[in-house]
Amino acid sequence: MKHLIEFIETNNVRKTVIFEHLKCNKEEAQLLQYICKRYVSGLEDVAVLEWLKEHFDSENYLYLHKLGLVKKLLDLGWIIQMSFGQVKAHESSKLELLSASVTPSIALLRLLEEGSLEITLPEVKPYTDHLEYLQDQFDMVALLHKIATFKQSFADNSLSIGRLKNKLILLTRRIEERVKMTKTPIDIEVFFTEKGLDEKEKRIFLALLKEEYSGGEGLFRDMNTLIELISFDEYEKIKNRALLEDGARLIAEKIIDYEEILNMFGGVSRSFYLEDEVMQRIIHPKKKKKVAKLKLGELIEEQDIFEYLKPKTNLDDVVLNAKTRETLENVIKQVDKSVFAKLKKWGIKENRKGIDARIIFYGVAGTGKTMTAVSLAKTLKRPILSFDCSKILSMYIGESEKNVRKIFDDFKELSKKAKVEPILLLNEADQFLSSRTEGTGSSADKMHNQMQNIFLEQIEKFEGILIATTNLLGNIDKAFSRRFNYKIEFKKPAKKQRLRLWQVMLPEGADYEESFDITALTHYELTGGQINLIIKNTAYKVAVREESVFANKDFLEEIEKELGSNFEGAKSMGFKVK
Repeated sequence: MKHLIEFIETNNVRKTVIFEHLKCNKEEAQLLQYICKRYVSGLEDVAVLEWLKEHFDSENYLYLHKLGLVKKLLDLGWIIQMSFGQVKAHESSKLELLSASVTPSIALLRLLEEGSLEITLPEVKPYTDHLEYLQDQFDMVALLHKIATFKQSFADNSLSIGRLKNKLILLTRRIEERVKMTKTPIDIEVFFTEKGLDEKEKRIFLALLKEEYSGGEGLFRDMNTLIELISFDEYEKIKNRALLEDGARLIAEKIIDYEEILNMFGGVSRSFYLEDEVMQRIIHPKKKKKVAKLKLGELIEEQDIFEYLKPKTNLDDVVLNAKTRETLENVIKQVDKSVFAKLKKWGIKENRKGIDARIIFYGVAGTGKTMTAVSLAKTLKRPILSFDCSKILSMYIGESEKNVRKIFDDFKELSKKAKVEPILLLNEADQFLSSRTEGTGSSADKMHNQMQNIFLEQIEKFEGILIATTNLLGNIDKAFSRRFNYKIEFKKPAKKQRLRLWQVMLPEGADYEESFDITALTHYELTGGQINLIIKNTAYKVAVREESVFANKDFLEEIEKELGSNFEGAKSMGFKVK
Protein backbone atom coordinates (compact mmCIF):
# COMPACT_ATOMS: atom_id res chain seq x y z
CA MET A 1 0.00 0.00 0.00
CA LYS A 2 3.09 2.27 -0.20
CA HIS A 3 1.78 4.14 -3.28
CA LEU A 4 -1.53 4.92 -1.56
CA ILE A 5 0.16 6.17 1.62
CA GLU A 6 2.65 8.24 -0.37
CA PHE A 7 -0.19 9.84 -2.37
CA ILE A 8 -2.42 10.83 0.57
CA GLU A 9 0.43 12.05 2.88
CA THR A 10 2.55 14.09 0.44
CA ASN A 11 2.41 17.89 0.23
CA ASN A 12 3.45 17.79 -3.42
CA VAL A 13 1.35 15.36 -5.48
CA ARG A 14 3.55 15.99 -8.54
CA LYS A 15 6.38 14.02 -6.90
CA THR A 16 4.32 10.87 -6.28
CA VAL A 17 4.85 7.71 -8.37
CA ILE A 18 1.26 7.62 -9.61
CA PHE A 19 1.01 11.29 -10.71
CA GLU A 20 2.29 10.63 -14.25
CA HIS A 21 -0.34 7.90 -14.68
CA LEU A 22 -3.21 10.19 -13.66
CA LYS A 23 -2.87 12.35 -16.80
CA CYS A 24 -4.34 15.33 -14.97
CA ASN A 25 -3.05 18.65 -13.54
CA LYS A 26 -1.94 19.40 -9.98
CA GLU A 27 -5.28 20.92 -8.94
CA GLU A 28 -7.23 17.87 -10.13
CA ALA A 29 -4.75 15.54 -8.42
CA GLN A 30 -5.21 17.44 -5.12
CA LEU A 31 -8.97 16.87 -5.30
CA LEU A 32 -8.30 13.16 -5.79
CA GLN A 33 -5.96 13.25 -2.82
CA TYR A 34 -8.76 14.67 -0.65
CA ILE A 35 -11.30 12.03 -1.64
CA CYS A 36 -8.75 9.24 -1.09
CA LYS A 37 -8.02 10.52 2.44
CA ARG A 38 -11.76 10.40 3.19
CA TYR A 39 -12.04 6.93 1.64
CA VAL A 40 -9.32 5.34 3.82
CA SER A 41 -10.98 6.98 6.85
CA GLY A 42 -14.14 5.01 6.18
CA LEU A 43 -16.12 7.68 4.31
CA GLU A 44 -16.94 5.85 1.10
CA ASP A 45 -18.52 8.74 -0.78
CA VAL A 46 -18.03 12.51 -0.67
CA ALA A 47 -20.58 15.22 -1.48
CA VAL A 48 -19.30 17.30 -4.40
CA LEU A 49 -20.59 20.59 -2.94
CA GLU A 50 -18.86 19.94 0.40
CA TRP A 51 -15.70 18.96 -1.44
CA LEU A 52 -15.56 22.14 -3.53
CA LYS A 53 -16.42 24.53 -0.69
CA GLU A 54 -13.64 23.10 1.44
CA HIS A 55 -11.05 23.74 -1.30
CA PHE A 56 -12.25 26.94 -2.95
CA ASP A 57 -13.50 30.31 -1.80
CA SER A 58 -17.28 30.68 -1.53
CA GLU A 59 -17.03 34.43 -2.21
CA ASN A 60 -18.46 35.25 -5.63
CA TYR A 61 -19.24 31.55 -5.95
CA LEU A 62 -15.73 30.77 -7.11
CA TYR A 63 -16.24 27.09 -6.35
CA LEU A 64 -18.87 26.88 -9.12
CA HIS A 65 -16.15 27.59 -11.67
CA LYS A 66 -14.33 24.50 -10.42
CA LEU A 67 -17.13 22.07 -11.33
CA GLY A 68 -15.19 21.44 -14.51
CA LEU A 69 -12.52 19.71 -12.41
CA VAL A 70 -15.07 17.22 -11.11
CA LYS A 71 -16.42 16.62 -14.62
CA LYS A 72 -12.86 16.04 -15.90
CA LEU A 73 -12.09 13.46 -13.19
CA LEU A 74 -15.38 11.65 -13.93
CA ASP A 75 -14.54 11.55 -17.64
CA LEU A 76 -11.05 10.26 -16.90
CA GLY A 77 -12.63 7.45 -14.90
CA TRP A 78 -10.86 8.19 -11.58
CA ILE A 79 -14.10 8.85 -9.69
CA ILE A 80 -17.69 7.66 -10.09
CA GLN A 81 -21.04 9.07 -9.00
CA MET A 82 -23.07 7.45 -6.25
CA SER A 83 -26.81 7.51 -5.67
CA PHE A 84 -28.25 5.78 -2.58
CA GLY A 85 -25.15 3.62 -2.37
CA GLN A 86 -25.28 2.56 -6.02
CA VAL A 87 -23.17 3.61 -8.97
CA LYS A 88 -24.96 5.76 -11.54
CA ALA A 89 -24.00 7.28 -14.87
CA HIS A 90 -22.67 10.82 -14.36
CA GLU A 91 -24.80 13.69 -15.59
CA SER A 92 -23.94 15.72 -18.66
CA SER A 93 -24.72 19.04 -16.92
CA LYS A 94 -22.05 20.42 -14.59
CA LEU A 95 -24.59 22.07 -12.27
CA GLU A 96 -26.29 18.72 -11.68
CA LEU A 97 -23.05 17.54 -10.11
CA LEU A 98 -23.59 19.92 -7.16
CA SER A 99 -26.11 17.50 -5.65
CA ALA A 100 -24.00 14.43 -6.44
CA SER A 101 -21.71 12.31 -4.29
CA VAL A 102 -18.56 10.67 -5.63
CA THR A 103 -16.23 7.82 -4.68
CA PRO A 104 -12.91 6.48 -6.04
CA SER A 105 -13.25 4.22 -9.07
CA ILE A 106 -11.85 0.68 -9.26
CA ALA A 107 -9.25 1.96 -11.73
CA LEU A 108 -7.98 4.57 -9.22
CA LEU A 109 -7.88 2.08 -6.35
CA ARG A 110 -5.93 -0.37 -8.51
CA LEU A 111 -3.48 2.36 -9.51
CA LEU A 112 -2.96 3.31 -5.85
CA GLU A 113 -2.40 -0.33 -4.95
CA GLU A 114 -0.07 -1.30 -7.80
CA GLY A 115 1.56 2.01 -8.71
CA SER A 116 0.83 1.54 -12.43
CA LEU A 117 -1.94 0.41 -14.77
CA GLU A 118 0.43 -0.69 -17.49
CA ILE A 119 0.31 -4.35 -18.43
CA THR A 120 3.13 -6.53 -17.18
CA LEU A 121 3.56 -9.58 -19.34
CA PRO A 122 5.52 -12.68 -18.32
CA GLU A 123 8.70 -13.60 -20.08
CA VAL A 124 8.21 -14.53 -23.74
CA LYS A 125 8.56 -18.31 -24.14
CA PRO A 126 7.44 -20.83 -26.78
CA TYR A 127 3.95 -22.26 -26.39
CA THR A 128 3.99 -25.74 -24.87
CA ASP A 129 0.51 -26.63 -26.22
CA HIS A 130 -2.51 -25.12 -27.98
CA LEU A 131 -4.22 -24.33 -24.65
CA GLU A 132 -1.49 -21.81 -23.71
CA TYR A 133 -1.95 -20.20 -27.10
CA LEU A 134 -5.73 -20.05 -26.64
CA GLN A 135 -5.38 -18.42 -23.21
CA ASP A 136 -3.45 -15.51 -24.76
CA GLN A 137 -5.95 -15.24 -27.61
CA PHE A 138 -8.91 -15.26 -25.20
CA ASP A 139 -7.24 -12.45 -23.20
CA MET A 140 -7.05 -10.52 -26.47
CA VAL A 141 -10.79 -11.06 -27.12
CA ALA A 142 -11.55 -9.83 -23.58
CA LEU A 143 -9.50 -6.67 -24.23
CA LEU A 144 -11.32 -6.04 -27.52
CA HIS A 145 -14.66 -6.40 -25.75
CA LYS A 146 -13.59 -4.01 -23.00
CA ILE A 147 -12.55 -1.41 -25.60
CA ALA A 148 -15.90 -1.81 -27.37
CA THR A 149 -17.75 -1.37 -24.06
CA PHE A 150 -15.87 1.85 -23.26
CA LYS A 151 -16.66 3.20 -26.74
CA GLN A 152 -20.38 2.70 -26.18
CA SER A 153 -20.25 4.68 -22.92
CA PHE A 154 -21.46 8.28 -22.92
CA ALA A 155 -18.44 9.33 -20.88
CA ASP A 156 -15.17 10.49 -22.40
CA ASN A 157 -13.13 7.32 -21.89
CA SER A 158 -10.37 8.24 -24.31
CA LEU A 159 -7.69 7.77 -21.63
CA SER A 160 -8.95 4.33 -20.62
CA ILE A 161 -9.37 3.29 -24.25
CA GLY A 162 -5.82 4.44 -24.97
CA ARG A 163 -4.46 2.28 -22.16
CA LEU A 164 -6.43 -0.73 -23.32
CA LYS A 165 -5.21 -0.29 -26.89
CA ASN A 166 -1.62 -0.23 -25.63
CA LYS A 167 -2.28 -3.50 -23.80
CA LEU A 168 -3.78 -4.93 -26.97
CA ILE A 169 -0.70 -4.01 -29.01
CA LEU A 170 1.64 -5.54 -26.42
CA LEU A 171 -0.41 -8.73 -26.20
CA THR A 172 -0.67 -9.07 -29.99
CA ARG A 173 3.12 -8.72 -30.32
CA ARG A 174 3.63 -11.24 -27.53
CA ILE A 175 1.41 -13.81 -29.31
CA GLU A 176 3.28 -13.28 -32.59
CA GLU A 177 6.66 -13.68 -30.88
CA ARG A 178 5.62 -16.84 -29.02
CA VAL A 179 4.22 -18.39 -32.22
CA LYS A 180 7.53 -17.74 -34.01
CA MET A 181 9.46 -19.35 -31.15
CA THR A 182 7.22 -22.43 -31.06
CA LYS A 183 8.70 -25.22 -33.17
CA THR A 184 5.65 -27.52 -33.19
CA PRO A 185 2.89 -26.08 -35.44
CA ILE A 186 -0.12 -24.77 -33.53
CA ASP A 187 -3.24 -26.37 -34.99
CA ILE A 188 -5.36 -23.21 -34.93
CA GLU A 189 -2.67 -21.21 -36.71
CA VAL A 190 -2.44 -23.98 -39.31
CA PHE A 191 -6.23 -23.86 -39.68
CA PHE A 192 -6.17 -20.07 -40.17
CA THR A 193 -3.53 -20.42 -42.89
CA GLU A 194 -5.44 -23.22 -44.65
CA LYS A 195 -8.63 -21.18 -44.77
CA GLY A 196 -6.85 -17.91 -45.60
CA LEU A 197 -8.63 -16.00 -42.83
CA ASP A 198 -7.82 -12.32 -42.36
CA GLU A 199 -7.38 -10.66 -38.95
CA LYS A 200 -11.05 -9.75 -38.55
CA GLU A 201 -12.23 -13.24 -39.43
CA LYS A 202 -9.71 -14.68 -36.97
CA ARG A 203 -11.07 -12.48 -34.18
CA ILE A 204 -14.65 -13.57 -34.90
CA PHE A 205 -13.52 -17.20 -34.84
CA LEU A 206 -11.60 -16.79 -31.57
CA ALA A 207 -14.52 -14.99 -29.89
CA LEU A 208 -16.84 -17.89 -30.76
CA LEU A 209 -14.23 -20.38 -29.60
CA LYS A 210 -13.89 -18.50 -26.29
CA GLU A 211 -17.66 -18.84 -25.88
CA GLU A 212 -17.43 -22.61 -26.42
CA TYR A 213 -14.62 -23.04 -23.88
CA SER A 214 -16.14 -20.77 -21.23
CA GLY A 215 -19.67 -22.16 -21.52
CA GLY A 216 -20.95 -18.62 -21.15
CA GLU A 217 -24.41 -17.16 -21.70
CA GLY A 218 -23.89 -16.44 -25.38
CA LEU A 219 -22.32 -12.97 -25.13
CA PHE A 220 -19.93 -13.56 -28.04
CA ARG A 221 -22.54 -15.33 -30.17
CA ASP A 222 -24.50 -12.14 -30.82
CA MET A 223 -23.97 -10.56 -34.25
CA ASN A 224 -23.68 -6.98 -32.95
CA THR A 225 -21.18 -7.97 -30.24
CA LEU A 226 -18.98 -9.75 -32.78
CA ILE A 227 -19.06 -6.73 -35.10
CA GLU A 228 -18.13 -4.42 -32.18
CA LEU A 229 -14.99 -6.53 -31.59
CA ILE A 230 -13.65 -5.87 -35.09
CA SER A 231 -14.87 -2.30 -35.71
CA PHE A 232 -13.37 1.01 -34.64
CA ASP A 233 -16.08 3.38 -35.91
CA GLU A 234 -19.66 3.40 -37.23
CA TYR A 235 -18.56 3.13 -40.86
CA GLU A 236 -16.56 -0.03 -40.08
CA LYS A 237 -19.55 -1.55 -38.27
CA ILE A 238 -21.67 -1.21 -41.42
CA LYS A 239 -18.86 -2.51 -43.63
CA ASN A 240 -18.00 -5.45 -41.35
CA ARG A 241 -21.57 -6.81 -41.27
CA ALA A 242 -20.72 -8.42 -44.61
CA LEU A 243 -18.38 -10.81 -42.74
CA LEU A 244 -21.40 -12.37 -41.00
CA GLU A 245 -23.92 -12.34 -43.84
CA ASP A 246 -24.94 -15.33 -45.95
CA GLY A 247 -22.27 -15.93 -48.59
CA ALA A 248 -19.41 -14.62 -46.41
CA ARG A 249 -16.33 -16.87 -46.32
CA LEU A 250 -16.81 -18.00 -42.72
CA ILE A 251 -20.35 -19.19 -43.46
CA ALA A 252 -19.85 -20.33 -47.07
CA GLU A 253 -16.91 -22.56 -46.09
CA LYS A 254 -18.90 -24.02 -43.16
CA ILE A 255 -16.54 -22.66 -40.51
CA ILE A 256 -19.36 -20.97 -38.60
CA ASP A 257 -23.15 -21.03 -38.80
CA TYR A 258 -26.01 -19.31 -37.01
CA GLU A 259 -29.48 -19.80 -35.60
CA GLU A 260 -32.20 -17.18 -35.97
CA ILE A 261 -33.83 -16.49 -32.61
CA LEU A 262 -36.82 -14.30 -31.81
CA ASN A 263 -35.80 -11.56 -29.40
CA MET A 264 -37.93 -9.83 -26.76
CA PHE A 265 -38.85 -7.04 -29.20
CA GLY A 266 -40.42 -9.43 -31.70
CA GLY A 267 -37.52 -9.25 -34.15
CA VAL A 268 -35.19 -12.02 -35.26
CA SER A 269 -31.54 -11.96 -34.18
CA ARG A 270 -28.69 -14.24 -35.20
CA SER A 271 -26.78 -16.38 -32.74
CA PHE A 272 -23.50 -17.69 -34.22
CA TYR A 273 -21.56 -20.84 -33.39
CA LEU A 274 -18.65 -22.90 -34.73
CA GLU A 275 -19.49 -25.90 -36.90
CA ASP A 276 -19.12 -29.32 -35.21
CA GLU A 277 -16.32 -30.53 -37.47
CA VAL A 278 -14.29 -27.36 -36.84
CA MET A 279 -14.85 -27.65 -33.08
CA GLN A 280 -13.67 -31.26 -33.13
CA ARG A 281 -10.48 -30.30 -34.94
CA ILE A 282 -9.65 -27.37 -32.63
CA ILE A 283 -10.61 -28.78 -29.23
CA HIS A 284 -9.17 -32.26 -29.90
CA PRO A 285 -6.41 -31.61 -32.46
CA LYS A 286 -4.77 -35.01 -31.96
CA LYS A 287 -7.97 -37.02 -31.98
CA LYS A 288 -9.44 -38.02 -35.31
CA LYS A 289 -13.16 -38.49 -35.65
CA LYS A 290 -14.03 -42.13 -36.25
CA VAL A 291 -17.23 -41.36 -38.11
CA ALA A 292 -17.30 -38.48 -40.57
CA LYS A 293 -20.43 -36.37 -40.77
CA LEU A 294 -22.17 -37.12 -44.05
CA LYS A 295 -23.79 -34.37 -46.06
CA LEU A 296 -27.52 -34.68 -46.55
CA GLY A 297 -27.31 -33.84 -50.26
CA GLU A 298 -24.91 -36.72 -50.89
CA LEU A 299 -27.14 -39.14 -48.99
CA ILE A 300 -30.22 -38.09 -50.97
CA GLU A 301 -28.46 -38.84 -54.25
CA GLU A 302 -28.08 -42.46 -53.15
CA GLN A 303 -31.84 -43.07 -52.70
CA ASP A 304 -34.99 -42.57 -54.76
CA ILE A 305 -37.66 -41.82 -52.17
CA PHE A 306 -37.09 -38.17 -51.23
CA GLU A 307 -36.38 -35.03 -53.21
CA TYR A 308 -34.00 -32.54 -51.59
CA LEU A 309 -35.55 -29.10 -52.10
CA LYS A 310 -33.18 -26.13 -51.97
CA PRO A 311 -34.99 -22.99 -50.76
CA LYS A 312 -34.36 -19.71 -52.57
CA THR A 313 -36.89 -17.65 -50.65
CA ASN A 314 -37.85 -17.20 -47.01
CA LEU A 315 -41.25 -16.35 -45.54
CA ASP A 316 -40.66 -12.61 -45.99
CA ASP A 317 -40.50 -13.18 -49.77
CA VAL A 318 -43.87 -14.92 -50.04
CA VAL A 319 -47.23 -13.19 -50.52
CA LEU A 320 -49.33 -14.73 -47.73
CA ASN A 321 -52.68 -14.16 -46.11
CA ALA A 322 -52.20 -12.27 -42.80
CA LYS A 323 -53.70 -15.12 -40.73
CA THR A 324 -51.48 -17.69 -42.45
CA ARG A 325 -48.39 -15.61 -41.72
CA GLU A 326 -49.41 -15.18 -38.08
CA THR A 327 -49.88 -18.96 -37.64
CA LEU A 328 -46.47 -19.73 -39.17
CA GLU A 329 -44.78 -17.10 -36.99
CA ASN A 330 -46.27 -18.82 -33.92
CA VAL A 331 -44.69 -22.08 -35.10
CA ILE A 332 -41.31 -20.34 -35.44
CA LYS A 333 -41.59 -18.90 -31.93
CA GLN A 334 -41.07 -22.37 -30.49
CA VAL A 335 -37.31 -21.76 -30.91
CA ASP A 336 -37.49 -18.80 -28.52
CA LYS A 337 -35.87 -19.72 -25.20
CA SER A 338 -38.60 -18.16 -23.05
CA VAL A 339 -41.37 -19.93 -25.02
CA PHE A 340 -39.56 -23.28 -24.71
CA ALA A 341 -39.10 -22.71 -20.95
CA LYS A 342 -42.85 -22.13 -20.52
CA LEU A 343 -43.80 -25.21 -22.56
CA LYS A 344 -41.36 -27.33 -20.56
CA LYS A 345 -42.67 -25.96 -17.25
CA TRP A 346 -46.25 -26.75 -18.26
CA GLY A 347 -45.29 -30.30 -19.27
CA ILE A 348 -46.13 -29.73 -22.94
CA LYS A 349 -42.54 -30.32 -24.07
CA GLU A 350 -39.77 -32.37 -22.51
CA ASN A 351 -36.05 -31.80 -23.19
CA ARG A 352 -36.31 -31.60 -27.01
CA LYS A 353 -35.56 -27.99 -27.92
CA GLY A 354 -36.49 -28.28 -31.59
CA ILE A 355 -39.82 -27.29 -33.10
CA ASP A 356 -42.56 -29.92 -33.01
CA ALA A 357 -45.33 -29.21 -35.50
CA ARG A 358 -47.57 -31.35 -37.70
CA ILE A 359 -49.16 -29.07 -40.25
CA ILE A 360 -51.68 -29.42 -43.07
CA PHE A 361 -51.56 -26.89 -45.90
CA TYR A 362 -54.82 -27.10 -47.83
CA GLY A 363 -56.23 -25.15 -50.76
CA VAL A 364 -56.57 -25.16 -54.54
CA ALA A 365 -53.53 -25.71 -56.74
CA GLY A 366 -51.28 -22.73 -57.39
CA THR A 367 -51.90 -20.93 -54.08
CA GLY A 368 -48.32 -21.39 -52.88
CA LYS A 369 -48.52 -24.35 -50.48
CA THR A 370 -45.27 -26.00 -51.53
CA MET A 371 -43.36 -22.75 -51.83
CA THR A 372 -44.48 -21.67 -48.36
CA ALA A 373 -43.22 -24.97 -46.92
CA VAL A 374 -39.85 -24.50 -48.65
CA SER A 375 -39.65 -20.85 -47.54
CA LEU A 376 -40.42 -21.87 -43.94
CA ALA A 377 -37.43 -24.23 -44.15
CA LYS A 378 -35.14 -21.39 -45.26
CA THR A 379 -36.42 -19.09 -42.50
CA LEU A 380 -35.67 -21.80 -39.92
CA LYS A 381 -32.35 -22.69 -41.62
CA ARG A 382 -33.50 -26.29 -41.98
CA PRO A 383 -33.17 -28.61 -44.99
CA ILE A 384 -36.45 -29.88 -46.43
CA LEU A 385 -37.12 -33.33 -47.91
CA SER A 386 -40.16 -33.78 -50.12
CA PHE A 387 -42.05 -37.00 -50.80
CA ASP A 388 -44.65 -37.30 -53.57
CA CYS A 389 -47.42 -39.35 -51.99
CA SER A 390 -48.65 -40.66 -55.36
CA LYS A 391 -45.55 -42.92 -55.32
CA ILE A 392 -46.98 -44.94 -52.47
CA LEU A 393 -49.60 -46.78 -54.53
CA SER A 394 -48.57 -50.29 -55.39
CA MET A 395 -50.04 -53.06 -57.49
CA TYR A 396 -49.21 -55.63 -54.85
CA ILE A 397 -51.19 -56.15 -51.67
CA GLY A 398 -49.04 -55.41 -48.65
CA GLU A 399 -46.39 -53.37 -50.46
CA SER A 400 -48.04 -49.99 -49.77
CA GLU A 401 -48.09 -50.64 -46.02
CA LYS A 402 -44.36 -51.43 -46.12
CA ASN A 403 -43.72 -48.31 -48.16
CA VAL A 404 -45.46 -46.11 -45.58
CA ARG A 405 -43.12 -47.34 -42.86
CA LYS A 406 -40.17 -46.99 -45.23
CA ILE A 407 -40.92 -43.28 -45.74
CA PHE A 408 -40.56 -42.54 -42.05
CA ASP A 409 -37.79 -45.06 -41.33
CA ASP A 410 -35.64 -43.75 -44.19
CA PHE A 411 -36.33 -40.16 -43.15
CA LYS A 412 -35.08 -40.88 -39.61
CA GLU A 413 -32.04 -42.73 -40.93
CA LEU A 414 -31.07 -39.88 -43.28
CA SER A 415 -31.49 -37.34 -40.47
CA LYS A 416 -29.35 -39.43 -38.13
CA LYS A 417 -26.54 -39.94 -40.63
CA ALA A 418 -26.42 -36.27 -41.65
CA LYS A 419 -26.98 -35.07 -38.05
CA VAL A 420 -29.63 -32.58 -39.13
CA GLU A 421 -33.36 -32.14 -38.53
CA PRO A 422 -34.98 -31.68 -41.93
CA ILE A 423 -38.60 -30.71 -42.49
CA LEU A 424 -40.60 -33.60 -44.01
CA LEU A 425 -42.95 -32.43 -46.77
CA LEU A 426 -45.63 -34.89 -47.90
CA ASN A 427 -46.96 -33.47 -51.16
CA GLU A 428 -50.41 -34.38 -52.54
CA ALA A 429 -51.28 -36.32 -49.38
CA ASP A 430 -55.03 -36.61 -50.17
CA GLN A 431 -55.10 -40.42 -50.25
CA PHE A 432 -53.46 -40.64 -46.83
CA LEU A 433 -55.77 -38.11 -45.22
CA SER A 434 -59.13 -39.12 -46.73
CA SER A 435 -61.77 -40.92 -44.66
CA ARG A 436 -61.22 -44.64 -44.24
CA THR A 437 -63.53 -47.09 -46.00
CA GLU A 438 -66.17 -48.87 -43.90
CA GLY A 439 -68.45 -51.79 -44.60
CA THR A 440 -66.58 -53.25 -47.59
CA GLY A 441 -64.57 -56.41 -47.65
CA SER A 442 -62.50 -55.90 -50.76
CA SER A 443 -58.81 -56.52 -50.44
CA ALA A 444 -58.06 -53.09 -51.97
CA ASP A 445 -60.13 -51.32 -49.30
CA LYS A 446 -58.52 -53.34 -46.52
CA MET A 447 -55.07 -52.51 -47.88
CA HIS A 448 -55.95 -48.82 -48.07
CA ASN A 449 -57.26 -48.78 -44.49
CA GLN A 450 -54.21 -50.64 -43.23
CA MET A 451 -51.95 -48.18 -45.03
CA GLN A 452 -53.78 -45.26 -43.39
CA ASN A 453 -53.55 -46.87 -39.94
CA ILE A 454 -49.78 -47.19 -40.29
CA PHE A 455 -49.58 -43.60 -41.54
CA LEU A 456 -51.63 -42.49 -38.51
CA GLU A 457 -49.30 -44.36 -36.18
CA GLN A 458 -46.18 -42.81 -37.77
CA ILE A 459 -47.58 -39.27 -37.55
CA GLU A 460 -48.36 -39.84 -33.86
CA LYS A 461 -44.70 -40.74 -33.16
CA PHE A 462 -43.14 -38.09 -35.43
CA GLU A 463 -40.75 -35.57 -33.83
CA GLY A 464 -39.93 -32.39 -35.71
CA ILE A 465 -41.79 -30.56 -38.45
CA LEU A 466 -44.05 -32.45 -40.83
CA ILE A 467 -46.08 -30.66 -43.49
CA ALA A 468 -48.74 -32.40 -45.59
CA THR A 469 -50.32 -30.62 -48.56
CA THR A 470 -53.77 -31.37 -49.94
CA ASN A 471 -56.25 -29.67 -52.24
CA LEU A 472 -59.34 -30.54 -50.19
CA LEU A 473 -59.86 -30.73 -46.44
CA GLY A 474 -63.54 -31.66 -46.45
CA ASN A 475 -62.93 -35.39 -46.82
CA ILE A 476 -60.19 -35.64 -44.19
CA ASP A 477 -60.52 -38.44 -41.66
CA LYS A 478 -61.23 -37.13 -38.14
CA ALA A 479 -58.44 -39.28 -36.71
CA PHE A 480 -55.94 -37.48 -38.95
CA SER A 481 -57.41 -34.08 -38.16
CA ARG A 482 -56.68 -34.64 -34.46
CA ARG A 483 -53.04 -35.57 -35.18
CA PHE A 484 -52.28 -32.28 -36.97
CA ASN A 485 -51.98 -29.33 -34.60
CA TYR A 486 -52.01 -26.72 -37.38
CA LYS A 487 -54.43 -26.66 -40.34
CA ILE A 488 -53.72 -23.71 -42.61
CA GLU A 489 -55.96 -22.81 -45.52
CA PHE A 490 -54.45 -21.33 -48.68
CA LYS A 491 -57.24 -19.34 -50.25
CA LYS A 492 -57.23 -17.81 -53.68
CA PRO A 493 -55.63 -14.37 -53.36
CA ALA A 494 -57.96 -11.39 -52.86
CA LYS A 495 -57.79 -8.40 -55.23
CA LYS A 496 -55.17 -6.60 -53.12
CA GLN A 497 -52.96 -9.71 -53.06
CA ARG A 498 -53.47 -10.27 -56.79
CA LEU A 499 -52.22 -6.73 -57.44
CA ARG A 500 -49.10 -7.46 -55.40
CA LEU A 501 -48.54 -10.73 -57.28
CA TRP A 502 -48.86 -9.04 -60.69
CA GLN A 503 -46.48 -6.29 -59.54
CA VAL A 504 -43.74 -8.65 -58.41
CA MET A 505 -44.08 -11.18 -61.24
CA LEU A 506 -44.24 -8.87 -64.27
CA PRO A 507 -40.84 -8.69 -66.05
CA GLU A 508 -38.92 -5.69 -64.76
CA GLY A 509 -36.80 -5.11 -67.86
CA ALA A 510 -39.70 -5.25 -70.35
CA ASP A 511 -41.42 -2.41 -72.27
CA TYR A 512 -45.11 -1.71 -71.70
CA GLU A 513 -47.60 0.38 -73.64
CA GLU A 514 -48.30 3.81 -72.18
CA SER A 515 -51.93 2.80 -71.68
CA PHE A 516 -50.96 -0.38 -69.82
CA ASP A 517 -53.17 -0.72 -66.71
CA ILE A 518 -52.12 -3.37 -64.20
CA THR A 519 -55.29 -2.91 -62.12
CA ALA A 520 -57.36 -4.21 -65.05
CA LEU A 521 -55.63 -7.58 -64.65
CA THR A 522 -56.49 -7.85 -60.95
CA HIS A 523 -60.25 -8.18 -61.64
CA TYR A 524 -59.79 -11.83 -62.62
CA GLU A 525 -59.80 -14.36 -59.78
CA LEU A 526 -56.53 -16.14 -60.42
CA THR A 527 -54.15 -18.03 -58.15
CA GLY A 528 -50.48 -17.15 -57.90
CA GLY A 529 -49.64 -20.22 -59.98
CA GLN A 530 -52.07 -19.14 -62.72
CA ILE A 531 -50.69 -15.58 -62.78
CA ASN A 532 -47.18 -16.99 -63.08
CA LEU A 533 -48.22 -19.23 -65.98
CA ILE A 534 -50.11 -16.43 -67.78
CA ILE A 535 -47.12 -14.07 -67.54
CA LYS A 536 -44.78 -16.74 -68.97
CA ASN A 537 -47.14 -17.60 -71.85
CA THR A 538 -47.62 -13.90 -72.65
CA ALA A 539 -43.85 -13.33 -72.58
CA TYR A 540 -43.26 -16.13 -75.12
CA LYS A 541 -45.85 -14.55 -77.41
CA VAL A 542 -44.50 -10.97 -77.12
CA ALA A 543 -40.82 -11.96 -77.41
CA VAL A 544 -41.19 -13.14 -81.04
CA ARG A 545 -42.51 -9.77 -82.20
CA GLU A 546 -40.19 -7.26 -83.79
CA GLU A 547 -41.48 -4.63 -81.33
CA SER A 548 -41.65 -6.55 -78.08
CA VAL A 549 -43.99 -4.32 -76.10
CA PHE A 550 -46.47 -5.72 -73.60
CA ALA A 551 -50.10 -4.56 -73.80
CA ASN A 552 -53.15 -5.30 -71.65
CA LYS A 553 -54.78 -7.23 -74.49
CA ASP A 554 -51.83 -9.67 -74.56
CA PHE A 555 -52.42 -10.66 -70.94
CA LEU A 556 -56.22 -10.65 -71.32
CA GLU A 557 -56.00 -13.15 -74.15
CA GLU A 558 -53.96 -15.54 -72.01
CA ILE A 559 -56.27 -14.99 -69.02
CA GLU A 560 -59.26 -15.91 -71.19
CA LYS A 561 -57.50 -19.09 -72.34
CA GLU A 562 -56.60 -20.04 -68.77
CA LEU A 563 -60.06 -19.45 -67.32
CA GLY A 564 -61.73 -21.10 -70.31
CA SER A 565 -59.66 -24.27 -70.09
CA ASN A 566 -60.56 -27.40 -68.17
CA PHE A 567 -57.22 -27.41 -66.36
CA GLU A 568 -56.13 -25.72 -63.17
CA GLY A 569 -52.96 -24.51 -64.90
CA ALA A 570 -49.42 -25.77 -64.62
CA LYS A 571 -48.20 -26.84 -61.24
CA SER A 572 -46.21 -24.14 -59.54
CA MET A 573 -43.90 -24.04 -56.59
CA GLY A 574 -45.75 -20.88 -55.56
CA PHE A 575 -45.00 -17.22 -55.93
CA LYS A 576 -42.42 -14.90 -54.46
CA VAL A 577 -41.52 -11.28 -53.99
CA LYS A 578 -38.52 -10.36 -56.12
